[in-house]
Amino acid sequence: MPFNISIDNVLSILKYNPSDPLIFSTSLFLILFTLFLLVYNLMGKNKSAKIFLLILFSLYFYYKAAGFYFMILVVSAIANFLFGKWIAITENFTKKRLVLILALIVNLGLLGYFKYTNFIIQIINGIGTAQLDPLTIFLPIGISFYTFKSLNYVFDVYFDTLKPTRSLRDFCLFVFFFPNILAGPIDRASEFLPQIDREPFLSKEDLGKALFLIIAGLLKKVVIDRYISINFVDRIFDYPLRYTGIENLLAIYGYALQIYCDFSGYSDMAIGIALLLGFRLMDNFNSPFKATSIADFWRRWHISLSTWLRDYLFKPIQLSLRNLRMFANIIAVVVTFFICGLWHGAGWNFILWGAIHGFMMGFALLIAKPKTKLYNMLGISNTKFLKFFQVIITFHLVAVSFLVFRAPNLQTVSEIFSQIFGFFHKEVFIQFVERLPIIFVLIVLGYIFHFLPVKIEQRVQKILSDMPLVGKAVLLALAIWIAVQFKSADIQPFIYFQF
Repeated sequence: MPFNISIDNVLSILKYNPSDPLIFSTSLFLILFTLFLLVYNLMGKNKSAKIFLLILFSLYFYYKAAGFYFMILVVSAIANFLFGKWIAITENFTKKRLVLILALIVNLGLLGYFKYTNFIIQIINGIGTAQLDPLTIFLPIGISFYTFKSLNYVFDVYFDTLKPTRSLRDFCLFVFFFPNILAGPIDRASEFLPQIDREPFLSKEDLGKALFLIIAGLLKKVVIDRYISINFVDRIFDYPLRYTGIENLLAIYGYALQIYCDFSGYSDMAIGIALLLGFRLMDNFNSPFKATSIADFWRRWHISLSTWLRDYLFKPIQLSLRNLRMFANIIAVVVTFFICGLWHGAGWNFILWGAIHGFMMGFALLIAKPKTKLYNMLGISNTKFLKFFQVIITFHLVAVSFLVFRAPNLQTVSEIFSQIFGFFHKEVFIQFVERLPIIFVLIVLGYIFHFLPVKIEQRVQKILSDMPLVGKAVLLALAIWIAVQFKSADIQPFIYFQF
């Protein structure tokens, strides 16, 4: 049977489709990236041609994910390049600050309009008698990421910790860079821009690490995240009262793993793909469920965002309130996590989630000294016994906070807890394992791999590095095949356990 391929069919595939954005886990991206990588490497040491091709592909990638709104990305890049230039050449401090304020207005104004306008209208409708109709606003994918990335550059130039680049081309590559444009990491201009002028070099170890990250990210994102979401977690959160407490509890654990695999999986692929292109992006996750405190969790979770908030929000607030001593830290932490919650989404659940983490961090600061004294008195400071319980407690605090992050409203949260504490039925666990074995195995394996020692991960990367090119290709093909099987698998039927 002949293939029915026409120019119109190809063009329709390459055009923006709002119901099918271009992301790493799609087959179209795999095809396009393979072709791009082939041409990219054929250019050899022609650095200018490589950069030009990379900018074009990045723009197309974003167009395929956001459509016409790729123009906002272009305007944002040009505007922030000019802001950085104006700040650098302005000697008068007052004028310099005015340029910074203008940059904040433009960047946060764009972000606020697209992301928070209807949320603000919702608040106004809730407190007033007049009812405003929500606006038809399309939220450009990745706008929170590239806005913070651009502001990082403007802030560093303003604080004189970074010399502004003279090249609009280089700055556009920094902002447009397709591996991290949609979901991070929010890399720093000070780390990325110098790499453009360096001769790209992909060592055997880099190739092994890139392959490991791409495979791990693909399996996290498509196999674990998508499968347990569709076939288990979403069902429980949609109708928690239809299920027992044990299922609701398992859904909390399942969602904590799901959101980690979703976010870290995409970051892993982004870092791995960037490595193949000769660029190194900052690590974004470091086994966050191994954290021994909420502060430690945020040193491990979404590292690029937490360090951004630390450097450009927490520290300035802390410095401005330094006369309040310890309370300066508490106020700064609460405000920072309020903004952190709002950054994640325009909704009260996100704000509440941020407030919960701000409260936990603030409370930890208050009890830090007496807690240390208690541990010393009991003789358990820095012991494996203490660390074990700290990890368990921190994980459950985080998992419960994610419940607020995921649930559509507080009533759902209440229903989940009512089932856990009033309708638990531990005997259903065996039925769950028997009837949904794939879900159970994926959750267990996900946590096992997460808690494995770092040395094992390093050994796997070394094995991949030493593997011949054919072996690497076969392993990648196998990972893609597994991902395709899970992606195309039938949705498992609903299960209602009877008693």
